[in-house]
Amino acid sequence: MTHTATPADVLRRFRIVFNAVRTHFQQVEMKTGLGGAQVWALSLVRDHPGIGIGELARRMDIHQSTASNLVKTLVKRELIAVARGESDRRSVALKILAAGQLALGKVPGPFEGVLPDALERLPQPTLDRLDEDLRVLINALQADEEAGRIPLGRS
Repeated sequence: MTHTATPADVLRRFRIVFNAVRTHFQQVEMKTGLGGAQVWALSLVRDHPGIGIGELARRMDIHQSTASNLVKTLVKRELIAVARGESDRRSVALKILAAGQLALGKVPGPFEGVLPDALERLPQPTLDRLDEDLRVLINALQADEEAGRIPLGRS
């Protein structure tokens, strides 16, 4: 017997997903004082010493300006350091500092957030179906596709 979903059933499932994401980000912020996107960026700098802002943006699938703002905040909080390129002063290499390592040690993983982690673990056919169905929903909402480049754990 198959279940015929109602709009209320699907809405309830979206609430479950959004609340799981929000709860994770709240836990991260309580333990570290950092937003989810900041933690993810910090973990990428730790895992890829010397990473640049462009590569950070690519790995997080966000705009370069958003990544630049994350980096500015992490530098200001003395969690990472920025070294300018010798041949091109516009290029930077990011490095985690001791305070950044300490902050990551307090994080209830996963660093990238619970939703990206869960999506990464889904079987490909499920991910493909979900992608197609969300495209239909986005079209019905007439939502701005650019909003997809703004991290959920924004800070």
